[in-house]
Amino acid sequence: MQKKIVVTGATGLVGKKLCEILKSRGDKVCVVSQNKDEAKKIIPFANNIYSWKEKNFHEIFENVDSVIHLSGANIGAKRWSDSYKEKILSSRIVTTKLIVSSFKKLSQKPKSFIGASAIGIYGDRGDELLTENSSLGSDFLADVCKEWESETEKASELGIRTCSMRTGIVLSNEEGAMKKMLLPFKLFVGGPLGNGKQYFSWVHIDDVVNGYLFCIDNNVNGKFNLASPNPVTMKEFAKTLGIEMKRPALFNVPKFALQLILGEGADAVLASQKIKPERLLNEKFQFKFLNLQKAIKNLLHK
Repeated sequence: MQKKIVVTGATGLVGKKLCEILKSRGDKVCVVSQNKDEAKKIIPFANNIYSWKEKNFHEIFENVDSVIHLSGANIGAKRWSDSYKEKILSSRIVTTKLIVSSFKKLSQKPKSFIGASAIGIYGDRGDELLTENSSLGSDFLADVCKEWESETEKASELGIRTCSMRTGIVLSNEEGAMKKMLLPFKLFVGGPLGNGKQYFSWVHIDDVVNGYLFCIDNNVNGKFNLASPNPVTMKEFAKTLGIEMKRPALFNVPKFALQLILGEGADAVLASQKIKPERLLNEKFQFKFLNLQKAIKNLLHK
């Protein structure tokens, strides 16, 4: 049965792939974007493309099955100046508040509201195994995620089924962490970030999309860790990537070098989070990629 889905942040890594799959399975895909012209180029098959500044913004969500909220400034795109930190926060909180306030004006509210979040909510936790019931962190990124989820959750007070997806480090051959690491390996200077001992909770882009589809299609709610059940250390990740690229993984990228590029953001990149997606596993969600080497092999040879 065809569903009508509204996706924000649809031009990003997860949004693009999610929209493609939704369209391919016959759903009606509507997009909310800051740049409608760019969105039309990236998602030409969208049924409707809206601006965040639509005159009657709330009408976008009338008679919609699900709203997928992925908008937010890329945390790894720039050095974390005070102004960029404010953008990281406001791009998530302001938009979430706008959407939830729009729901209040509707006669027919969406059946579900599924918001992005991140495993950064747990802070830097060493080798502690983290489930959805674990305590939360207190650094900048953790605070952003906590506020983000809090605003998302307010939709549940309106009778809307609500989920927050605490996503791990997304592996893709198009964008993201793995993509950035490919060039150094090609040049024979690849290796782990930092000392390599921190846990790297990865997830294949296909499993991220399938996780969102699972929450759209099933009567589930609350917080979900969206990361592979098999996290590895950064050293193990770099070694596996090197093996698949037939390159050595010898050159650690020291913390100070990352700090020069990302400032305070280096702490987020080097944080250790050993994630267990306990709730998804309990709900019988099937991860397509459980093995890191198979995931990397799949992405490198697409």
